Amino acid sequence: MAHLFRVLVPVTDIEKAQAFYAEVLEQPGQRVSPGRHYFDCEGTILACFDPVADQDGRPASPNPEDLYLAVADLEASYAACQRAGAAFRMVNPPMVGPMGEIAKRPWGETSFYVNDPFGNPLCFVSADTVFTGA
Repeated sequence: MAHLFRVLVPVTDIEKAQAFYAEVLEQPGQRVSPGRHYFDCEGTILACFDPVADQDGRPASPNPEDLYLAVADLEASYAACQRAGAAFRMVNPPMVGPMGEIAKRPWGETSFYVNDPFGNPLCFVSADTVFTGA
């Protein structure tokens, strides 16, 4: 059986990424190379990755789909995202509720959606409402 241990989040400024994710994840993380800063999310590493700073010869482009983060205190995470300058998504698809506001979703999760400063879509979910399909 496989074990997911690292997720790359493409960024264009590793210092700005470190500051943003340190605020919203409530931890300093660790610089592991000129273009990588790792945050341990209970065994899975959220890796901010600036390919230009790591001399990979290509620019960063945002992830196309949401990265979901379960958090113990959703309101504190919402406030941290506000302080860090996240872009709250206010698109309101039918039956989902305001994306950028804390709301209960039809599948039972209580969450909110933002984009990081680099356009990566994130969803913060109250840990006690996480739905895994079971």
